[in-house]
Amino acid sequence: MANSIARTLNPGQRAALNGTRGHTASAVRSLGWIALPWLVPVALAVLWVLGSHYGWISPQILPSPTLVFETLAGLASSGELWMHIGASLSRIAVGFTGGVVLGLLLGAWLGLSRTAEAYILPSFNAVVQVPVLGWLPFLMIVVGIGEPLKYLLIGHAALVPVTLSTLQGFRRTPAAYLDVARVFRYSRRQTIFSVILPSAVPVIGTGIRLAFTKAWLTLVVVELVASSEGLGYLIVYGRQLFQLDLVLASVLIVGAIGYVADRLLTLLEHKLSPARLA
Repeated sequence: MANSIARTLNPGQRAALNGTRGHTASAVRSLGWIALPWLVPVALAVLWVLGSHYGWISPQILPSPTLVFETLAGLASSGELWMHIGASLSRIAVGFTGGVVLGLLLGAWLGLSRTAEAYILPSFNAVVQVPVLGWLPFLMIVVGIGEPLKYLLIGHAALVPVTLSTLQGFRRTPAAYLDVARVFRYSRRQTIFSVILPSAVPVIGTGIRLAFTKAWLTLVVVELVASSEGLGYLIVYGRQLFQLDLVLASVLIVGAIGYVADRLLTLLEHKLSPARLA
C-alpha cells in the first residue's frame, strides 16, 4: 500500500518523503543510543521492586525501595544527609584539587624535560605501585586520623592518573604541529601553550576523570575507616546498626554524586577540546 502511494508522487514529493523517513530513522537511532545505557539500571530497579513486592528476596538482605527512599527522605528532612554530603564534598574539593594541580605540574615537567623524566619517573613509577590504602597505616602514624590524612590520600589518588596522562599527552603532540611551530619561530612558551597543551587536552581530560573516580572511591573508603562524618561514615554506621536501608540510601547518594561529577567533567572536557576551541 505504501509503495503504491509512493509511486503516485512526483520526484519532489518522493524526495521529501524519503527525507522525512531519514530524519525519523535518525531520531529513532539517537533515542536508542540515549536509552541504551539506562537499560541495565532500569532492569535492576524493576527486579528490585518486584523482588521486594513478591518476597523473592528477604528484607533482611535487601530492603524494599520504599523503605530505602523513606530513610533517604528522613535523612534529608532532618538535615543529617546534607551535613554528611557537605563533609565529603569539602574533603574531595581540597584533596582532589591539590592532587590535580600537582599532577598537572609534575606531568608537564616530566613531559617537557627528558632529564627530569630520567631521574624522577622510575622512582615515581615504583612509588605508585603501592595501593593508595597501603599508605593508610603509615600516614595514620605520621599525621593522625584527622582531615590531613584524608586530604593526603585523596590527593595521592588523584595525583597519579593526572601525572601520567599529562606526561602522555605532552609526549604525543604530533610532530607536524611542532614543525609548524618551528616554521613560525614560536618561542618555547608559545609552543607549550599554543601547540603542546591544546593537543594534550583530550588525554589530560580523560586522566582527570579517572583521577576523580579514584579520589571519590578513596574518600569513601577512608571515611569508612577513620571518620565521624561523611557518606563513608554513614555507610559504616548503618552497617554497625544493621540498618541496611541506611546503607543502601548512602550508597545511592555516593553513586549519584559520582555520576553527576563525571558528567560535569565530561562536559568540561568537551568544551576545552581543541575542536571546540578552534
